[in-house]
Amino acid sequence: MGDLLAFLGVTEEEERVYRALLRRGSSSDPGTVDDSPAPDGAPDRESLEKLLLLGLATRTGDVTRAVPPPRAVDALIDRRLRILRDELEGEVARRSVIETLFMECWTDGPSARSPSPGEGQVITQLNGIEAVREAIDELTFFARTEDLTTEPAGILSPESIAVSRPINMRLLRRGVRLRMVMGAAVLKDEPSLSYMRELSSHGAEVRVSQQPVEKVIIVDRSAALTPIDPARTALGALLVRERGLVTTLVTLFERMWEAADELPHEEVDVVSDTELEILAMLREADKDETAARHLGMSVRTYRKHLAALMRRLGAANRVEAALIAHAKGWLT
Repeated sequence: MGDLLAFLGVTEEEERVYRALLRRGSSSDPGTVDDSPAPDGAPDRESLEKLLLLGLATRTGDVTRAVPPPRAVDALIDRRLRILRDELEGEVARRSVIETLFMECWTDGPSARSPSPGEGQVITQLNGIEAVREAIDELTFFARTEDLTTEPAGILSPESIAVSRPINMRLLRRGVRLRMVMGAAVLKDEPSLSYMRELSSHGAEVRVSQQPVEKVIIVDRSAALTPIDPARTALGALLVRERGLVTTLVTLFERMWEAADELPHEEVDVVSDTELEILAMLREADKDETAARHLGMSVRTYRKHLAALMRRLGAANRVEAALIAHAKGWLT
């Protein structure tokens, strides 16, 4: 059974140490093991550090605890998926997969059109939100240097965040410079603010404008998207490729950028001790009853604190809450 977790990227030795930590966790002091050397062959500090990196263990002070198997396996799966996604995206780019598939759309030979919609037209009208999202996806996929984006409302719906997160993270992983100007309302909307800080932690540059902002997306200073009707963005957008018009929109963006303020840093003491303890329980306890008992509170009180914390983080579920908290630096 020593290689049961090999397909999840865990070596035989790492699995052995994790199993040992689980066994010791069921001893007289449930769920804990001291880092100091022990005569019964307890894992050494180096081995424990490997488990911490894999998400198989957590540490509080001098005590290291084995993460419960369900949460440990979830962490391993997430890690493997991230690695696999990076590998696949790299291979797709290396093989020019998207460009090759787009050749099927060409009717008069490869010179007839570009991979993105509207090539060869000064302005193309895109009707409906789905057409706009498709254009954004294609334009950003081929982005090489820069993506400039504004969001006048400042508040992003959960759906918008879900749609834009993989696109923006893909840009940042490829080293594309991502600059965003958000309306001032972002500072009062925790999910939107958390998302902006998440992007910032991965290299995005975000500013907040106290002045009115015009909606625009500009990719590589060669193509731009503006809404057909700024008051009803769901109607669609205009895809602009004419160099002079795009240059004018870039100038407009730069003015909005210069007039905006830096995204405020998060206060280091915004998270309470109780919130930290509850976040730790998300990774260490399988059941609410176990977590509440460990923290010395009723299950009802624990769930009340947890619900408030998830609302504050803008998390849809407990796993997402733990991930957002980790990105904020609240969990180590």
